[in-house]
Amino acid sequence: MTDGAPTMRPTPLRISTARWCRTVTEARWFAGTVFCLIIANAALLGMETYSGVATAWRGWLGLAEHACVAGFTAEILLRLGAHADRPRDFFRDPWNLFDLAVVLSTFLPVVRENTTVLRLLRLARVLRTARFLPQLRIVLVAVARSLPGTVSFLLVGALLLYLYAMVGWVFFAHHDPEHYGSVGRAAHTLFLLMTLDGITDAVHAGLEVSRWSLLYYASYVLLASFVLVNVLIGVVLTSLEEARAMEQDPSPPAPRPPSAPARQQALLDRVIIARRALNDLERELAGTSAPSPAADRPVPSARGHT
Repeated sequence: MTDGAPTMRPTPLRISTARWCRTVTEARWFAGTVFCLIIANAALLGMETYSGVATAWRGWLGLAEHACVAGFTAEILLRLGAHADRPRDFFRDPWNLFDLAVVLSTFLPVVRENTTVLRLLRLARVLRTARFLPQLRIVLVAVARSLPGTVSFLLVGALLLYLYAMVGWVFFAHHDPEHYGSVGRAAHTLFLLMTLDGITDAVHAGLEVSRWSLLYYASYVLLASFVLVNVLIGVVLTSLEEARAMEQDPSPPAPRPPSAPARQQALLDRVIIARRALNDLERELAGTSAPSPAADRPVPSARGHT
């Protein structure tokens, strides 16, 4: 066997592109540039709300908007290129999907023709600052995780509000039709009383009808303003702790199987190592099998000396 030198295989274009884009997107200056671009986009939106500025600087504002769109498009293309060797990982990240949707929506014909929708989508770019601000990202994740508990809270609150609105309509409809004339008016009044605004006037008006109204308002304030609100705060705080734990200790990503070029290169390296080991073993065997000069001499007999 001959000692085979390792052959250098050219790196596929997709892998080399992913490495270069990943080097760019993971640099600090890239994150700082994108963050400044988002802030500049928010400032442009604020300037367009002033009619005088929007009229005088219409051309420059439009040019700046096109520059922001070009910058965001280049950023999302670089992020896509960084995942060229593993495209599925890009779509597994919710922030990547949000960024891609915001950028692509700008190029849709229906959106570009509707000024109101376009401005709302441009405003959605401001939320992209959460990618670069960990604390804001934790808050947004906590809000998203608290939605199931919040929905349950809203259902319980709506049920409580309806029950007390019906009781209020039964007892106060004839004496205070302006606030309790129907279940809708009663629910609206109780909803405003949930913030304890005007509770004193409501209690005094209820005492003129019956002394039992004090029990009605006291129980409602206790349940609606203290118990339910504290339950909602507990749900949000629990979700905030879970989001903070997820941010500080993310689960390790599942190992990805090597790609076909990587497997071929690994097998080639193993073949080269095995070939070298066989060559070394042949050399050792050839060295031990050769006769030594001392072994060719005849051994003198001991009888000639007797």
